[in-house]
Amino acid sequence: MNAQVEIPTEFVRCLEVQRAHFEANRYPDYAQRVADLKTLVRMVADNRDALIEAVNQDYGCRARFETSFAEIAVTLDGLQDNIKKLKKWMKPQKRHTDPMQMPLAKARLIPQPIGVVGVVVPWNFPIAMAMHPLTCIFAAGNSAMIKMSENSNNLARLLRELTPRYFPEGKLAFFEDGGGRGPQFTALPFDHIFFTGSPATGKAVMANAARNLTPVTLELGGKSPAVVAPDFAIETAAQRILWAKMFNAGQICTNVDYLFLPEDKVSAFVEAAKGYAAKHYPDINSGDYTAVIDQRSYDRLQATLADAESKGATIVNLMPDQQPDASRRIMAPHIVLNPTDDMDVMQREIFGPILPIKTYSSREEVARYINDHPRPLAFYAYTNDRKLADWYIYNTMSGGVTINDSLLHVSVHSLPFGGVGNSGMGHYHGYEGFLTFSKMRPVLYQGPVRGINMLLPPYGPRAQRMLNMMIKMKS
Repeated sequence: MNAQVEIPTEFVRCLEVQRAHFEANRYPDYAQRVADLKTLVRMVADNRDALIEAVNQDYGCRARFETSFAEIAVTLDGLQDNIKKLKKWMKPQKRHTDPMQMPLAKARLIPQPIGVVGVVVPWNFPIAMAMHPLTCIFAAGNSAMIKMSENSNNLARLLRELTPRYFPEGKLAFFEDGGGRGPQFTALPFDHIFFTGSPATGKAVMANAARNLTPVTLELGGKSPAVVAPDFAIETAAQRILWAKMFNAGQICTNVDYLFLPEDKVSAFVEAAKGYAAKHYPDINSGDYTAVIDQRSYDRLQATLADAESKGATIVNLMPDQQPDASRRIMAPHIVLNPTDDMDVMQREIFGPILPIKTYSSREEVARYINDHPRPLAFYAYTNDRKLADWYIYNTMSGGVTINDSLLHVSVHSLPFGGVGNSGMGHYHGYEGFLTFSKMRPVLYQGPVRGINMLLPPYGPRAQRMLNMMIKMKS
């Protein structure tokens, strides 16, 4: 155990229970893994309404449709996708052997469970961000301990109550946060740690894991850019970008954090954005629009706008005729025009309904700006020119990309999800998630004829001739 951190007894005891459970069945077969995934389906589906209500209580106001769509429906879809493909994923992979060196030998890559995985869940999509990695963890045959966010205590208590009805503690356990228990949790000697959160906290998690040489998958955030090319319809771009910016009140790690527009398109974009907001949210206080998670975050977002305005930016309220209920932390979407890099809005991930807009005159200018900053979790390019889209893909770097829309690459189960550099490391979702939580174990089955016997000492002429022949054949 990590001597530098005092770890709660309940964490230590649960880890011991899960290790014993894993030791009793180190390789769950296909039938058991499918049964676990189907049980997880039942756990989510049976308790859908209670899960949605718990998240709503944690937010104060969470659009129920958004929870049902982005957390329940997408989770169930991911589970069914894993169930459908698991048998193929579990099959040992054949690998080539050189018949000259190893005649009749066979090489295989065998996926095996790694053991007990610790998962740290953020508050923004707490059901999905618990269940997506858990789907991959169970598909790979592991057990999991999951720590929820301090902003998700109602959901955490519900999951703690529900889980024993479906799984033994040795397979799955949830924990509430509170009192700074994150560092204590990640100090445990897990076989793998999966963390979703900010880059700053990700560094602390990685440092904690390093003390136990625990491998980590870090799903972090960052400032994900979008660019609209001159050829793309500005009204369509505004609709798709504002959909993302207002979904969950912009509290999404892959959200458009800032936007590049041609200078002559800015006014049209702002008007189209106002039109989208008015049409789709005629009453921002109706419950269709999600609240900012807590007062600290609400105050930070308001201060971000004030800072930008004090430094020369133009602030555009996209809902000037509505009065958002500040007591419930309902915040109207805003556009920030003429942002500069010394403003808070361009310094850190926004994680709220604020969209800075920068203008550009060439694609090189856009790529240079993106590449001069930490690598983002996502990148979005809007253009009907396939060559231009490919140019942006190959001349920038990000965790993932959607062309001509926002966010949606995350929902494709056949695509891995993960960051790069400052936005994270490692992948999950689908097959790549199965690989993340498996040890792809290389195995050589020696054949009846051992070719290496031709090269045994003493190294006489025969051994030298064989070695020379091998080198010549590979030269």
